Amino acid sequence: MLLNTIQRADHALYASITDRKNARHIAAVARWVSKTGDGHLYVALGVIALIFDSSHGANFFTAVLTAFAFELPLYFLIKNVFKRNRPCEVMRSLPAFVKPSDKFSLPSGHTAAAFVMAAIGSHYYPDFTVWMFAWAGLVGASRVLLRVHFPTDIICGLALGACAASCSLVIWA
Repeated sequence: MLLNTIQRADHALYASITDRKNARHIAAVARWVSKTGDGHLYVALGVIALIFDSSHGANFFTAVLTAFAFELPLYFLIKNVFKRNRPCEVMRSLPAFVKPSDKFSLPSGHTAAAFVMAAIGSHYYPDFTVWMFAWAGLVGASRVLLRVHFPTDIICGLALGACAASCSLVIWA
């Protein structure tokens, strides 16, 4: 019963966010933001830190790899246990603006990965904390605006990414 209530509220919030007359224009920006969370940036940042930051680069790189070693298996497990359909499948009147990378929506992998990077990055590079978390939040929001995730998928992705980063930092920090 509680889950049904949460799901109804989630669907209503999703519809109010994405069903706008200027949704296509917003989706153009959201598409670009979402692409920054595809993974290429993470590899580049890790390699740049490893090469150019002799004081923290190796620890940052190792902590990120460890966090993803926690996050990715849990992400696939959660996706395949819950098997939550994507919004574009549930609410066909609001089709996705991008082709989803897989069938299920819970949790948002883009959001989880962005929050892994933000949490670990803020630990090693605290001067950039606000910018990293703002970017991670925008990546999560972009996934809703592109109509491939419900808001609770984003919240679960955030939690997964933050937990994976925390576990990694317990080991490496």
